[in-house]
Amino acid sequence: MNNLFIMDPLDKIQVKGDSTYSLMLEAQKRYNSVYMCTPQELFSKNGNVFGNITKLNVSKKEPYFSMIERKEIGLSYFDVIWLRKDPPFDISYIFTTYLLDLVPKKTLILNNPTAVRTANEKMIALHWSQFCPPTLVTHEIERALSWSSQQPGQVVIKPWDGNGGRGVLVSHFDDPNFRSMLELLTNNGQEYILVQRYIPEIKEGDKRIILINGDPVGWMTRIPSEKDHRGNMHVGATVASFELSARDKEICASLKDYLKNNDLLFVGIDIIGDFLTEINVTSPTGIQEINSLMNCCIEELIFNSVESKLSKT
Repeated sequence: MNNLFIMDPLDKIQVKGDSTYSLMLEAQKRYNSVYMCTPQELFSKNGNVFGNITKLNVSKKEPYFSMIERKEIGLSYFDVIWLRKDPPFDISYIFTTYLLDLVPKKTLILNNPTAVRTANEKMIALHWSQFCPPTLVTHEIERALSWSSQQPGQVVIKPWDGNGGRGVLVSHFDDPNFRSMLELLTNNGQEYILVQRYIPEIKEGDKRIILINGDPVGWMTRIPSEKDHRGNMHVGATVASFELSARDKEICASLKDYLKNNDLLFVGIDIIGDFLTEINVTSPTGIQEINSLMNCCIEELIFNSVESKLSKT
C-alpha cells in the first residue's frame, strides 16, 4: 500500500510528540512505502494532479528521515493520501483541498478534503451548540464588547483560523486593555473572532479525545502550566490520564454519524469541563502522548481502520 503524506517540510518536524511521524513509522513498518511532499509541490495538468514527491525511509533512530528519490508522480499512484499539513487554514490550504478533490476516488484521502474544507475547527463545533460554551462569532468590536459585558466572568478571545493556542487570550470586559485586544485580533474590525465564556475547569485540564470513525479510542488531558492559561503542550502544558465521563461519551456519540458520513476518519476533539470547544480534522495530534499514558498504539488502530475501509471499496 503506497502512502503519501502531504505535510510541512521535514526540517520542521519535531519527531518527539509528532503524530504525523508516528503515522509514517507505522506505514514504513507495514508497507515499506512512504512518500511525502508539501502542499506547494502539488500541481494539476489537464485535471490530473501531480506532485514533486520524495520517497523516504522513516526510522525510529537518527537519521529519522532518509531520502531515497525525488520525482514527479501522479497522485492516482497512491492508495492512501494523508493530508497532514498544520494550519493556518488559509487560502493556500483551501486550494490544496481543491486540488485533492481532483484525485480519482480509488485513492483514499484522509481526512476527506471536501469535508476538511467545510469543517473549520473552531466553527464546526457550533453545529452541536448544545455542548458548547456560550459563544459569539463577530468582527464587530462594539458587539464583542456588549456581549462580553453580559458574561458572568472572564471571556476567551480566539482567532477563527489559529491552532495550537496561538492568539488565544483570556480577559474581562472591565480590563482596560480589552478593547485593544479586540482591535488587535479583529484587525480593527476586519477579521472574525470567536468570543467564548471562560470555563474555569480549564485549570483541571483541556481534554483531547481521539476518534477513529467516530469512536473514542484514546484520550488525555492537558493541564496548563501556572504561567499560562492555555492547555497546549508547546506552551508548557503537561499531560495526564483521565476517565471519560458520561458527558464526554454523549458528545462523542453525537458526533459519530457526521464524522463517518463525511470520511473524517481520524479526528481529535477538545472538551473543557462539560463543554466541547473544538473538533480538529486537519492534523490532529496527541498520538504519542496518549500511547504512553494508555499503553496503546493509536497509529496501529488508524491503519487497521484504513485497511478495513479499503477492503470494502
